[in-house]
Amino acid sequence: MLQKASWRQEWTTDVRANVLAGMTATLALVPDSLAFSFMAGVPPVVGIYATICILLVVTFMGGRPGMVSAAAGSMAVLMLSLVQEHGIQYLFAATVLTGIIQFLMGVFKLGKLMRFVPQGVLTGFINALAIMIFMSQLRYFKGESWLMYALVGLTLAIIYWLPRYFKAIPSPLVAVAVLSIAVWAFGFGDVTRIGDITAIDASLPSFFLPDIPFSWDTLAIIAPYSLSLAVVGYTETMLTHNLLDEMTGERTDKNREMRGQGIANVVAGFFGGMAGCALVAESVLNVKMGGKRRLSTLVAALFLLLLTVLLGDVLAMIPMAALVGIMLMVCVSIFDWSSLFKMKRLPAGETFIMLSTVAAVLLTHDLAIGVGVGVLFSFIGFAIKASKVQIDSEWNGTTRTYRVHGQLFFASASELEEQIETQCEAEEIHLDLTGTKVWDHTANLAVKRTVERLRDNGKQVTVLRASADQAAV
Repeated sequence: MLQKASWRQEWTTDVRANVLAGMTATLALVPDSLAFSFMAGVPPVVGIYATICILLVVTFMGGRPGMVSAAAGSMAVLMLSLVQEHGIQYLFAATVLTGIIQFLMGVFKLGKLMRFVPQGVLTGFINALAIMIFMSQLRYFKGESWLMYALVGLTLAIIYWLPRYFKAIPSPLVAVAVLSIAVWAFGFGDVTRIGDITAIDASLPSFFLPDIPFSWDTLAIIAPYSLSLAVVGYTETMLTHNLLDEMTGERTDKNREMRGQGIANVVAGFFGGMAGCALVAESVLNVKMGGKRRLSTLVAALFLLLLTVLLGDVLAMIPMAALVGIMLMVCVSIFDWSSLFKMKRLPAGETFIMLSTVAAVLLTHDLAIGVGVGVLFSFIGFAIKASKVQIDSEWNGTTRTYRVHGQLFFASASELEEQIETQCEAEEIHLDLTGTKVWDHTANLAVKRTVERLRDNGKQVTVLRASADQAAV
């Protein structure tokens, strides 16, 4: 049963917790939005505009309260070639088309496809993401002095130690404030700040139409990119949706979320942003800090807008060590540590699926490919298990009865032809299919061929209690 909170619950429940959680999530969004812009080969403001637009729209139109959606690295890697070959205006058009495709995904209720993603794939997805986030933070230590390590250590100490004594303000938010003041007060000039990585010169985003020819040729250029972006965004959004539903014990509307994501990307494209989707790390951080309602994502959007447009100088002074510390905390939080200790107790197939998902993500740096590999191996494993057919036989005078147990489909149909003897001494053969189900055309053909061979050898064949789809045998 889908759970839908009332207006009062969404906007007046735990106001302080949701406001502070939204502000904390914004601090994690800033470096990611900048980094993802670099990955896509576009100016930093493109990622920031996308994050602001997407957050604002999904706050009101999304289906999963508290889920943080923004510019995403998994989608940014697909944009680089489009930007390099055709220019940024084509990226904006592709973003709009991506949103339209995602909206249609929601309209046609493709959210139900996530029921085919097994737990092993979800665990592998989360663990791979944690590893990727950890590895992405290592670049900030390159060429840094001992001070960088000390400040990251101090950030983590504040994050984990402060909640034991003080919980009024989220500890990551306190850590950012403390480190920013300390670096400024002690004049640590060699500490890398956000402003040292990129200049933040953002103004209010404004509506415009992409400056491209509106033709079939343009559609042929952007359509493959948009379809890929829509599928990747769908995958990461739905998996994040599943994770947050498990964390909060709620069951929310995935199809509404996809419709909301689609509208959000359409808006982002018309306001100079790149396509985005739900972010696991920031969403988990938001929920863990108490941001379980729509108010938290609204605050995140408005706080990011305030920081970049009005308080750009303040944002530029925040040391990267504080943000790296927050992201490392997120890595520890989202990694499923129990999956490491349960490997020996779980079936080997489940462990293999989880590890293959992790390996595929780390090798390709693409979460969607990793999930696809995990689902594929899950289906193969299921097909192997389901293809085990048991065929028992018994004699009753001159009659021999074959009883088939299991599932007959393309992977198991050959067992029927191999195990039923066409040269047996019985004058009459009973083929009892009451314990099985013929699922596809391949299996149906196998049954027909078996019956025909028996009859060609002079046997009288009866198919017992055939169901409707087997009546033609």
